[in-house]
Amino acid sequence: MKKVAYYTLGCRLNFAETSTLAYRLQQLGFEKISPRSGEQADLVVVNTCAVTEQATAKSRQQINKLVSEHPSAYVVVTGCYAQIEPQQLAERVKGIDVIVGTEYKSDNILALLGDLTKRDEPLVYRTQYKDIQTFHGGCSADDRTRHFLKVQDGCDYFCTYCTIPLARGRSRNGTIAELVGMARDVVAKGGKEIVLTGVNIGDFGRSTGESFFDLCRALDEVEGVERYRIGSIEPNLITDEMIGWIANESRRFAPHFHIPLQAGTDEVLRLMRRRYDTKLFAHKVELIRTALPDAFIGVDVMAGMRGETSDLFEQGYSFIQSLPVSQLHPFTYSERSSTQALNIRPIVPMPERHERTARLVALSDQKLRDFYRLQMGKTLHVLWEQPPRQKDGTFAPMHGFTGNYIRLQRSYDPSLVNVCQEVVLSHELIETNQGPAILVGE
Repeated sequence: MKKVAYYTLGCRLNFAETSTLAYRLQQLGFEKISPRSGEQADLVVVNTCAVTEQATAKSRQQINKLVSEHPSAYVVVTGCYAQIEPQQLAERVKGIDVIVGTEYKSDNILALLGDLTKRDEPLVYRTQYKDIQTFHGGCSADDRTRHFLKVQDGCDYFCTYCTIPLARGRSRNGTIAELVGMARDVVAKGGKEIVLTGVNIGDFGRSTGESFFDLCRALDEVEGVERYRIGSIEPNLITDEMIGWIANESRRFAPHFHIPLQAGTDEVLRLMRRRYDTKLFAHKVELIRTALPDAFIGVDVMAGMRGETSDLFEQGYSFIQSLPVSQLHPFTYSERSSTQALNIRPIVPMPERHERTARLVALSDQKLRDFYRLQMGKTLHVLWEQPPRQKDGTFAPMHGFTGNYIRLQRSYDPSLVNVCQEVVLSHELIETNQGPAILVGE
């Protein structure tokens, strides 16, 4: 039996796609091994990210490491970096056999493997982004309790700083009927939680004449799913009607929202070519907070965008500070080739970008801990996950998340894995490797 090791970087969408490929390879008799288990793989598959320069550097680093650790393995590299800059990847990383763009998924990749004979130079398979038209669906489990259901791919927005449309092509999606069927398959496998994922999931329906709200209402009827989470949705695409539906009618959609802001001033939002302003964003946050007072609201924020002067950053920081959100996801702007932001001035020096990011990280930490403290004493439902086995053979403490995405911790109990349990949040706030958590008694 051939052995295959997978390494996935980047977003949940990549994890869903890796999982789909892994399922097909398993059907062909490949045995999945951990890339760092010490076993030698016959095949290594790396799914890369290119959202920032740091992401591409990390992708190269991991490929080099895997080539070194599995010197005789046939190495396939796919994902956004493979799509956007395949030649750079081929020149800067040695030992790759096939570089496969984002249009080639699952069966397409299988056809390229042959007899796994190493090549002197990598084969490159890549479709121009404007010709990427096929939707490749998928649903992955992440070795815990939740599944990631890919509902949409591609993006038509072309924000000035972003290369994702170049990596993923135009917006497209599966049908509601297909995705409801996948959700039922998750239930049949014992899955309890499903995260809806994609590049721009609020744009769902562009290729099928349906809508994201229609999809959510159909999924809500699938019996056996404990909860759904919306992975990330643009503020201009989550309607007031949908927020009200989640608050008052939905049986399964969690009070958990991830909404990208990117910048806290209208001036910088216009430079980014975002499709909303701060007034709209504040309205959405306030509407969620009014309808669902305990909802988790996560917000993406970029620091150091070209054109973001010191005064604009301070104004944006004050706006973000005023928002009643639960957590920020700050990241540092980095120049990406083929983006229109390269024409914008002034350029923020890199040390100042990092300083701004650090301030936003500190603000996020404060907001998250404040949110956790507000939940103390409340009775919520937690879905417990399987913890990893430690070096001494015992299991680490187990973690789980409530519907509003509060991490809880308790001592390991195998009978609780993948079980939804009602708990009272009445214990102390602790720090873990993954961030803060509330300790729960037995």
